[in-house]
Amino acid sequence: MLINKIDEPIRVNARKTDVFDIFNLRYYLGPNPYLDRAALVFDFALTGYDEPLPIENYVAAISDHYPRLQEESCASYAELFGSTISEVGKLDLDLHLDRWSIKPQAEYIRVAIESLHARTTKEVVYCVWDWLEAITQDRDFDLQEQIESLQDLFRQSVYGGPTVYALLRTARDKGIPTFYLWEEKLMQYGYGKKQIRGVATTFDTDSHIDSDFTTLKDDCKSFLGELGFPVPKGDVAIYLEEAKEIASEIGYPVAVKPVSGHKGIGVTADVQDEAELEEAYERAVEAIPAEERIRIIVENSIAGKDYRLLCVNGRFVAATERKPAYIVGDGYSTIEELIERENRSPDRRDTPTSPLGKIKTDEAMMRYLHEQGLSLDNVVESDRTVYLRKVANLSSGGLSIDATRQVHTDNIILAQDIAQHFHLTCLGIDVVASDISQSWKHSSFGIIEINAAPGIYMHLKPTIGEPVDVPSRILETFFETAKNARIPIITFNQVSIRELQKLTDRILMEHPDWTVGAVCRNGIMVNRSEKILNRYYNTNILNLLRNPKLDLLIAEYDEEVLEEEGMFYYGSDLVVLDNPSEIEMMLARDVFDDSTIVIREQNQVTIKRKGLIEQYQLEDNESLEQVYLKEIATVV
Repeated sequence: MLINKIDEPIRVNARKTDVFDIFNLRYYLGPNPYLDRAALVFDFALTGYDEPLPIENYVAAISDHYPRLQEESCASYAELFGSTISEVGKLDLDLHLDRWSIKPQAEYIRVAIESLHARTTKEVVYCVWDWLEAITQDRDFDLQEQIESLQDLFRQSVYGGPTVYALLRTARDKGIPTFYLWEEKLMQYGYGKKQIRGVATTFDTDSHIDSDFTTLKDDCKSFLGELGFPVPKGDVAIYLEEAKEIASEIGYPVAVKPVSGHKGIGVTADVQDEAELEEAYERAVEAIPAEERIRIIVENSIAGKDYRLLCVNGRFVAATERKPAYIVGDGYSTIEELIERENRSPDRRDTPTSPLGKIKTDEAMMRYLHEQGLSLDNVVESDRTVYLRKVANLSSGGLSIDATRQVHTDNIILAQDIAQHFHLTCLGIDVVASDISQSWKHSSFGIIEINAAPGIYMHLKPTIGEPVDVPSRILETFFETAKNARIPIITFNQVSIRELQKLTDRILMEHPDWTVGAVCRNGIMVNRSEKILNRYYNTNILNLLRNPKLDLLIAEYDEEVLEEEGMFYYGSDLVVLDNPSEIEMMLARDVFDDSTIVIREQNQVTIKRKGLIEQYQLEDNESLEQVYLKEIATVV
């Protein structure tokens, strides 16, 4: 539908220089009348202040950044907005947000855009609006600056971490329902009794005792040594003099690190002498949180490459070689200029989907350059490689190289043997080896530490090499298929609290050990025990689906709730519609292939199941309840 003119222009947010107006923004956290998933919905109109350019002009300008738009045929300015917002909304991160729709109204068009983080999507909408107005007025518009700002906003959201986003996207692709629990600050995968909860790669099925134990690097190292695993020789020091004694006893070079630490903070490898040891000791002490006591590990520094071996559910799944950040000289640029140039690389956006982080310039880098007789002002000769750190820390700009297919069988067995001693879904084992393709029994090899919350993006999108689909391996540990993550759901468009009580009783008679949650506009129950009804309807749905004992959900969704809030969940196993409105028919839109739909319109009943349709007339004394009770068996 092409909007050419509106007799009475709607001017809500528009400036007098604008040709477009966007207003009535509303966020739906799940399926809604306009899209079958979470979406930001807004109304779009022309202001009438001035005439917009032909659509082709906008498409030509936008296609410079998003060539795919040339393949689409935009029949209206609303379609132009929708398709452009969808492209910009990927934030140049290849985010999975690609669904949108438009629905003409009397004096405007309603646009729905798939959304993960409401605030980010809202800013994307305003960014595109500003961009199109700039095109209209032939003004410059720095889209790249806007994209970077939007990326920062998304990265700060609960979905912005690389591991969280990777798991979230994989769950979506597999049809595993996932949502964030704001109070607990956890992600929940699955519903009711099928659920698991977690933060990144740690889950509620993990042993918190084992997880805590892995943070005690000294005790964990001693434990592994007692089991006969290859760990570096060394000990724990409190005072500098003790550190010197340990280093003297085991011999230089040594590695120095705090007992409590993460991401390589305070770690110094390849310490060659007592002078370097003093500096390394001070750095390790500074990295210790103020509330923790000083305990510094001093151990042999093993020569070799840095590897992360990842086990999921006790099985080896991936290996990555990690290299410190480096630059390659060109004969005329300083090290500082080379770093700045490298940080502008698209691969170093430092985002949830970029394979590389920014190279960080800090004291550790300056110190290592100084050890090499260099500084940021030095010009490096052409083709000379200069490493910027001793430690291969990816968060500081290091590189990841897939090594999964190179790992020697003995080293795989070693990793799996270690994993068997920990009740942890994911276990990262950091090792240094001269060559990971050689057996640890016959080469330089040492276990540096183990990690109970390993990041996975280095495996999913390595800088070099083939990706390993670690998120799938993690989720398949809990859910063989999407059905394993779901409990049966029965949805009504209208049902009374009394009817819910009767239906719950009927189900509990057949399944007395079940926990049944039921909610309508007038009440909420768990096994007929009434609970407190929240004023936000979808909060009641969430509270039931987060119940770890719930076997079945029965819920009412009427037109008012669907229009105001949308649905919390996607898909019902049985949908019962009693003279539904057009909006309430969306309940029949969002179903599975094997779902059953019962619709009464006046006295005619239609039953849809697995592609088959059955219709008949209700008798005068026959109720819809009698019909849907017959279908309960298909669900329970």
